[in-house]
Amino acid sequence: MTKGWGRPFEEPIVIAGRTPLCTLRDAGEHIASLPKAQQQLPHWQAAAEALMVVAERGGPTMFARIGIMRALNRHYVPELNPKGKEPHWGRRKLKRDQ
Repeated sequence: MTKGWGRPFEEPIVIAGRTPLCTLRDAGEHIASLPKAQQQLPHWQAAAEALMVVAERGGPTMFARIGIMRALNRHYVPELNPKGKEPHWGRRKLKRDQ
C-alpha cells in the first residue's frame, strides 16, 4: 500500500461552501485552517490522528475519511422513532380471540 499525503480519497468529502477534500493533504489543510480552539476538540484530534496514521504508515484512506466525516457531522443526531418496527407476534389473531 502506498504512503503519502497526496493519496486521494475513494470518494471526495464535500463541505458546503468549500471545494471538496479530494486528497489527504486537502483534509490536513482543512484541519489546519480551523481555529485553534476547534482543533483542540476531541473529535478533530481523533480525525487528525487518523489522517496522520493513514498518510505516514500507509493505512486505508477510508479510516481517514471516517474520522473527518465524524468530526464534520458531530452535531447530527439521528431521529429516533420510538414506534419503530412493531414485532410480528403482536399482529396475529388467534381463533379463540375472534
